[in-house]
Amino acid sequence: MKRKLLFGAAFLFVAWAATSCEALGGCKVCKNVVYENGKVINPGTATEYCGADLVSQEAIPDYTVGTLTTKVECN
Repeated sequence: MKRKLLFGAAFLFVAWAATSCEALGGCKVCKNVVYENGKVINPGTATEYCGADLVSQEAIPDYTVGTLTTKVECN
């Protein structure tokens, strides 16, 4: 019985550790912010990114169409 509890606890710990975002090398919250003439018109929705996903989000360049500029901002 003790062995089953020990295996169960070990399994739960491994499952928790495998889904931990911090273990992937740091996390940040990023959002797409839309500016018009330097003023925020759409602050976007914040999403947490970690590891390679974070690197790809930070690599997205700003793009402008007319007076609208969209930037990815990560904190």
